[in-house]
Amino acid sequence: MMMTITTTTGTTRAAAKAFSSKSSTRRWKKTTTGMAPAIIISNFDGAKKKTFSTTTMRRRGPNPTPAVVNGASKTTKKNNTTTTTTKTTDDDAPKNLERVRISTPWEEAQEVLQSEFGTSEEDLKRFGEVSKDELENAYEMMQLCRDFENECNQSYMGGKIRGFMHLDNGQESIPALLANSIRKSDLKHSYYRDHCHAIACGVDSGKVMAELYGRDGGTCRGTGGSMHIYDVENNFQGGWALVSEQLPYAVGAARSIVLDKFLGKEGMEDERIAVVFVGEGGAQNGRMAECLNAAAKENLPILFLVIDNGRAINTFTKDVAQNQSVFEQGKHYGVPGVLVDGQDVTDVLKVGKAAINHVRTKGPAILQVHTFRFNGHSPADPEHERNRKDEKRWARKACDPIKIFEESEHAEGLDLKALTKRAKDEVKRALEFADASPPPPPSLAAELEYPDPNGQVDYSQREPEMGLAKAQETTKRIVDPNILAGLEKRIADLRGLCDTPQGISIGDAVNLAILEEMLRDPTCLAHAEDLQAGSSYNIPANTQQAFGRLRAADEIIDEGHFIGKALGEAMNGYRPIVELMNANFGIYGMAELSSAGNTYATTGGQFKMPMTVIGAGGTAPNQSLGAEHSQPFHAYIMGIPGLKICSASKPNEAYGLAKSMIRDNGPGVLLLPVKMMKTRGPCNPNQFLPLHKSTQHATASDAAVKANKAITVITYLHGVKESEEAMKELAASGIEFDFIEMTCMKPVDWRTIQYSLERTHKLIILDESTRTGGVGATLSAIVSENLFDELDAPVMRLCMEDAPVPYAGEMEKEVVKRASDLVEAAKFMCGV
Repeated sequence: MMMTITTTTGTTRAAAKAFSSKSSTRRWKKTTTGMAPAIIISNFDGAKKKTFSTTTMRRRGPNPTPAVVNGASKTTKKNNTTTTTTKTTDDDAPKNLERVRISTPWEEAQEVLQSEFGTSEEDLKRFGEVSKDELENAYEMMQLCRDFENECNQSYMGGKIRGFMHLDNGQESIPALLANSIRKSDLKHSYYRDHCHAIACGVDSGKVMAELYGRDGGTCRGTGGSMHIYDVENNFQGGWALVSEQLPYAVGAARSIVLDKFLGKEGMEDERIAVVFVGEGGAQNGRMAECLNAAAKENLPILFLVIDNGRAINTFTKDVAQNQSVFEQGKHYGVPGVLVDGQDVTDVLKVGKAAINHVRTKGPAILQVHTFRFNGHSPADPEHERNRKDEKRWARKACDPIKIFEESEHAEGLDLKALTKRAKDEVKRALEFADASPPPPPSLAAELEYPDPNGQVDYSQREPEMGLAKAQETTKRIVDPNILAGLEKRIADLRGLCDTPQGISIGDAVNLAILEEMLRDPTCLAHAEDLQAGSSYNIPANTQQAFGRLRAADEIIDEGHFIGKALGEAMNGYRPIVELMNANFGIYGMAELSSAGNTYATTGGQFKMPMTVIGAGGTAPNQSLGAEHSQPFHAYIMGIPGLKICSASKPNEAYGLAKSMIRDNGPGVLLLPVKMMKTRGPCNPNQFLPLHKSTQHATASDAAVKANKAITVITYLHGVKESEEAMKELAASGIEFDFIEMTCMKPVDWRTIQYSLERTHKLIILDESTRTGGVGATLSAIVSENLFDELDAPVMRLCMEDAPVPYAGEMEKEVVKRASDLVEAAKFMCGV
């Protein structure tokens, strides 16, 4: 276990003797050499302190390196006993601090890298040599980042930067490592404190500053801002604002690297890796465990770079985390980890290069960098939490990585003034570029709503990105001929069902669409729970058997995790299809769905998001599934910008919409009726239906219109069957429907509604969502705002009441509307 050593005379030292599982088993022994001040030994993770009356300590093993932060230290070794004497200085940490600097000398780091990473002696020697050029570049990058962030702070105070902004002062050794060891071709996923990460990864500092200014010359044309820096040219893929959301996206990016190799994509560099940045507070999120599991399971080339500044926003991380040793989280999964002192840039370079090389050549790893953040969480942070201001003042004085480097032997012979000037000149250039950049055109927001504008794409003609001929050649190369023959027969059998009198089921129709698209385009992927068995309704059936586990992945039971992985894949040239065993399970992935919808616009149109999510859900009368399986998930996601949301109650529409959505370059959600998945019907297996149009299944006769007995009825999912039953019952009374199914739920196809209301002038909405905030509420508002003059009566909404759906049928009838309710409403509206 790591120990922090503090003497009562004020001297502060930190012993990072436990930055591996090997060193954590070592024991410290105490010997008494006369009177001495007490030494307080406290666990790095905040465990209970122990007090020993000694200044002489002995431990087993070689390398008696003292862990000293402030003051002068002298170390001697005699008879295998290490004695360290520390001289106090005015720079010693205040006694009230709960977190001090650690020391992870390269001599001991090598032991960790050998035992945990299997690093060879030859490689250790190579990583331990830091050239003069590397030192100059590291120092210049640290100065560039410091000055850039200082200017950001000034610009924020001056009103040029708005919204939320998070500065990186004190953590400059990390961008120094990135500039040293991360390549342009590597895929990088950062979080909201991303300015310096982007610059260190090659993104132009002027474009970063212009983005913060909200200018058209910014990395994202002013659509992203401080927390959302993206640059497709340098593979800098965020800037993600929700804590820890970037973790599964980066895992998806790492999968895309493996997939590129599997497909034999041309022009891809060898040994590319994904890098994901996360704070030690964010690493307590369950996403971290899920992603370590995924990385280990598929041996993905991903580095988890943990930036440990001791704060989860402002809260002391140790107040909420039982164990802050994030580098040890991978033990359960066989993922090695190492801890390094982030105030010593040379140690960061050495240890970081070793960890990165491990990822490039062997598999996933964790690098935890112990740092101090000199600023609050954001400029608006009052920093009232205990000891925060004392810690910040002390850290700026004693733990500044730039000052520490300047005072070290490594700085000897370097022209620090020239390097500093060059960094300042670059920041000056960035400010001038940002000031000169014009604001984006107001119309840009609407232009970036969808990668494929509504109605402007013929999906039947869209070829795979690699070209159809190349795609076909790739499929023949990666799929066994016998399996390919079996797959083609399966597809032929499913297509044959479409022409039978009974037709094909909804589940099989969607399965047919997925199999055809995965066969045609090797960048199409599948993710689902219970995928090998076809999930609940056969939607992903036979995908893994045909295409293997890499392209058709069985997933852990967390939709947010695999929706997140799909998002990362979609950003990197793939077309993932996510099947939700039940659409309501998608609630677990609301954050990921939100980001999928936002990404195209937030990146200024740099990253498309060809991701399809398919799930059976809705609320059927008498389904007896209880509240959690009867939620209006479709209503929950209607408010997410950038999503195209469709529904289908029949095999024909399910197939045609699935085919189009898979080929669309934006994120889409296709919802199916959970209680009708085995319903069979006709299907045209050669069609691509539009994603922006509703489907009118019936049209009221002119006679019904003339008799004032025509009604426009709009519904979706199970409401289609209920409406068809109501139409039969109403036939004798002469009441007829313009019957519209919302095969496109978002964007709302209000033109089809308009054309119908111009005939019927009456509207009933049979809605599988709640009265408050439901789909029907949105439709009613659109009609009232735009088509009010076409109405002869108020819009009538037959929707779920604002109550959880009960299990017992007697209560459920009061909550969920059905055919009998529609019949009664239609008769009332027509005065029958």
